[in-house]
Amino acid sequence: MARQPSRKKRVLNNRFRDANATLPETLTGDVIRMIHHLESSNSFHSDEKIKYLQKMFMTKFVSSETDSADVRAQRAINKWLSVERDNDATNTRLLLTLEDYNILPRVTWRSFIDYARGLITKLLGDTVPIEAIFGGFSGGATTTRSRFQSHPALKYLGQADVTSAAHKWFDLLLEESPLWREFSTAITIREVEGNHLFTVPKSTTIDRVACKEPDLNMYLQKGVGNYIRRRLRTVGINLNDQSINRNLAREGSISDKLATIDLSSASDSVSLMIVELLLPDLWFGLLSDLRSPSTLIRGEWHKNHMFSSMGNGFTFELESLIFWALSYSVRHFMRGSGVISVYGDDIIVGSDYVHELISVLDYVGFSVNRDKSFTSGPFRESCGGHYHLGDDITPFFLRRPIAKVRDAIVIANQIRKWASIPWNSILDCGIEPLWLHIRSFIPKGLWGGDNLEDDSQLVDNTAPRFRLAMVTQQRDNGDGGYLLWLDTCEGASDTRDVIISSNRFLDQSKYRLRRVKAEKRKLPSIFISELAITTETQG
Repeated sequence: MARQPSRKKRVLNNRFRDANATLPETLTGDVIRMIHHLESSNSFHSDEKIKYLQKMFMTKFVSSETDSADVRAQRAINKWLSVERDNDATNTRLLLTLEDYNILPRVTWRSFIDYARGLITKLLGDTVPIEAIFGGFSGGATTTRSRFQSHPALKYLGQADVTSAAHKWFDLLLEESPLWREFSTAITIREVEGNHLFTVPKSTTIDRVACKEPDLNMYLQKGVGNYIRRRLRTVGINLNDQSINRNLAREGSISDKLATIDLSSASDSVSLMIVELLLPDLWFGLLSDLRSPSTLIRGEWHKNHMFSSMGNGFTFELESLIFWALSYSVRHFMRGSGVISVYGDDIIVGSDYVHELISVLDYVGFSVNRDKSFTSGPFRESCGGHYHLGDDITPFFLRRPIAKVRDAIVIANQIRKWASIPWNSILDCGIEPLWLHIRSFIPKGLWGGDNLEDDSQLVDNTAPRFRLAMVTQQRDNGDGGYLLWLDTCEGASDTRDVIISSNRFLDQSKYRLRRVKAEKRKLPSIFISELAITTETQG
């Protein structure tokens, strides 16, 4: 008879085989303590990088011992409503601003607005092309579907919400799209007043507010957002590439000639009046119809003074467009120099006119985050990149207790990314004990990954064997999936987009199926389910 393993070994093996099993509570405390005791004397990394990590890595941590979810959510809602009061004041101020008011030295309000509006008009055109409303569904939550029921294919079927002002644009889409005309009976349209507010974790003390848009509003908003995104690329603003801003931030930390600006609640601070002042009339009319005029907050409707919120399909592109136009206009009137780069509310401009730009931004309703904006000195931060005299000191963040195998993989890979010596993949010997301690709680079968952004394998120097596999929670291989594929093709701007977009959709679907089937043959089913039980806040 084969010898049975000891009870202690059986418990240990079962813990390692069960990817959903809770790891020891002491692991999180061990990691926090070891990070706080890191020293530059026994590490390749600079004292500045280590101290910055120790300052930042716990700022987004949320657990049962930090402020409760209700407290963080209420703080976020209170802040959102406070920004709305500011937006109301901004709308009044901009409406009453006299044309000869000097927004800059010897620059009148009228001449400044005319110049900025001219830039946007030249970029977008006076009229709205029909292609601008050919959008698409994302995987985000809407007023009819939670985040866990929000696969794009599912949104072509069943109930779909729309505001009354946006309804006529969807009717126009029906006229212009054979696809939508053919399958429009697959959805039941309901007119609603606006979007629904919800919150997601942001930091230890406060959540972030976003809004779930009506389904068809979101579809149309995505079309406008994609169109603005494409037009911005013609003037050098690429919203598909954050590395541009990160590289410029690094350059600014060396030369001191570029400043980085970060704004507080930027998307929520785009007021109705600033959009009306800067956009051509027809574009303003379209975007006004597609926005949500009201927001449902815990059962009560709020009339919005902001133009759009996070969750709207064109908010990111619209704010980027406005910040580009304002920055370019200030540079023009101040005869400044240097590059202008914008990625949402991450703005990079020349140091020689940054203070004038900050003054303009403040007047039109935006609040500069002084803690994350850098106009001089050795430090710059933009698009998640943090630099000190050219050195990348970007920290990683411990966002929650290390409770499960996936949590351990995430933090171990983040540590490796932060601590690897720049010119090779060798782990810094000063950080290695911390990484090895976390690795000891990860099953050996999951060692061997090569992608530090992947949360299904631990990256190390061994040969890969297994990976955690996502259990697909929602899939539509019928009418909804077919409509999604057809709409991807029909909404493309040219033939190349059809080929690229449709292949991406098909390849991605097959890859998920093959991967899950292959892993089921190699791993116990209990391993497979780990990624399916994440506890992210539901939108």
